[in-house]
Amino acid sequence: MLRIITLNLNGIRSAWSKGVLAWTAAQQADVVCLQELKAQHADLNEEMQRPDGLHAYYHCAEKKGYSGVGLWCRNKPDAVIEGLGNHEFDAEGRYLRADFGNLSVISLYLPSGSSSPERQEAKFRFMDVFYPHLIELARSGREIAVCGDWNIAHQEIDLKNWKSNRKNSGFLPEERAWVSRLLAEGNWRDVYRELNPEASEACYTWWSNRGQAWANNVGWRLDYQLATPALAGTARKTSVYKEQRFSDHAPLCIDYDYAP
Repeated sequence: MLRIITLNLNGIRSAWSKGVLAWTAAQQADVVCLQELKAQHADLNEEMQRPDGLHAYYHCAEKKGYSGVGLWCRNKPDAVIEGLGNHEFDAEGRYLRADFGNLSVISLYLPSGSSSPERQEAKFRFMDVFYPHLIELARSGREIAVCGDWNIAHQEIDLKNWKSNRKNSGFLPEERAWVSRLLAEGNWRDVYRELNPEASEACYTWWSNRGQAWANNVGWRLDYQLATPALAGTARKTSVYKEQRFSDHAPLCIDYDYAP
């Protein structure tokens, strides 16, 4: 069994203080994909750099306290690839890939466009760069899982207040169409949704810090594991962990009946 977890930490140091490592160790995951480190390498203590029983890799943003992705792997990867080869977004630390035999697991942090029109334009630029890369990956012959915070709720079922968010970043028609195209033309599989086609409120992985969003479960499904068809077909169990809160996101765990 292959267990992959993805979690936006909203700051590795903050999540660390809330016990994220102990929880992760108890899950016995093969790969943990992390996003939004909000730290540089110099900010990572010895335990973060070498968590017990895990091989840790980080792609930090150049800007302090911003973005960044990581991978915690039970087995040492054959290779680790940092970045997309695009200077604008590699400087923001948004992509980290680990290869294990014919399997690749990617930690992704797609930009948010909610803070300003300029960041929404940057998000669209990233989507334009990333789409052909995903098409190329899908045709590579490898089994691949792209796991992370995609910052897009794909369908109405993926967020509580979809009617009032139709003009907001994360649920814009162009963003949703991009995901639809990725699934239809790119032949990627939304693993959680394939196993849980009707799940609505149980599917949410992010809650705003405003108001009583968490208490009232006014959430969004922003965290996904998209996989190549053969790998997706081996998925057996999904779960969104909500018993503890490490950040404003919840961990998404998927078990695959797959041996790299």
